[in-house]
Formats: sequence, C-alpha cells, structure tokens
Amino acid sequence: MAEHTSSSITIEAAPAEVMGVIADFARYPEWTGEVKEAEVLATDAAGRAEKVRLLLDAGAIKDDHTLAYTWTGTDEVSWTLVKSQMLRTLDGSYRLAPVAGGTGTEVTYQLTVDVKIPMLGMIKRKAEKVIIDRALAGLKKRVESGPKA
Repeated sequence: MAEHTSSSITIEAAPAEVMGVIADFARYPEWTGEVKEAEVLATDAAGRAEKVRLLLDAGAIKDDHTLAYTWTGTDEVSWTLVKSQMLRTLDGSYRLAPVAGGTGTEVTYQLTVDVKIPMLGMIKRKAEKVIIDRALAGLKKRVESGPKA
C-alpha cells in the first residue's frame, strides 16, 4: 500500500509568482536537479498543462514518464501518473497558502511514489523525502532569485 510523504517551505514571493514557476514546465531542467527534460503534451482551455512528459534522473530512479495535471483554482495543482517505465504510482500536489500579508507563500508538496521493482518502504519514503526537499529548495531558490531571461 502506498503512503504519502509531505513537506512545506515558505517562499518570499506572492502565491501567483510561485505558481508561475511551478506551471513553467519547460524550465524545470533549469531548477530541478532530477528533471532532465520536460515536454507539455496537452493543455487545458486556460493554457495550463494537462499532460506532461518528464525525463527523470533521480539517482536510483531513472525514468521517462507522463503525468496528468489537475489545476484547482490558482493555489493548487495535483498530478497522477499516466505511464512510466519504472513507476507504478507517482501522485503528488503543490498547495499554496499566502503568508505575511500575501507577500510570502507557504508551499506544501505531497508525494506518493511506488516503483515497479521491490523496495523497502523505509527506503522508498526516504527517497520521497529527498525528492520533496530538493524540489522545494529548488523552487524557493528559483522564485526568490527572480525571473530568468
């Protein structure tokens, strides 16, 4: 049975700015250590990504997978695994909440990973935690360093 791991971080930027970075899949290889390629395969009526192919290299987990994204308002995005070579499950979400009068954002990242190869639950949860912590740190650094040309 898959269990989820979650963590939060506060970013010194408004939620809309944070979500703008989260939604810019083409630039993921610039700030996420694990995503080597990202390709938006389908978008919704608002132009937001609905299906994205990601080439991942997270050390022990190397995979080419496709995720389906669901956008809830302007402060939450979640995803589920559509297809993968190595993964059975890759479900997650980013939830944003304004803090400091709206000048900051608390970002909560939740992730559930299940691989097709046998792996001890303790090792899997540690891998999830490393992925989440790296993603949040990368997101914070990217947003707070300002937009790149």
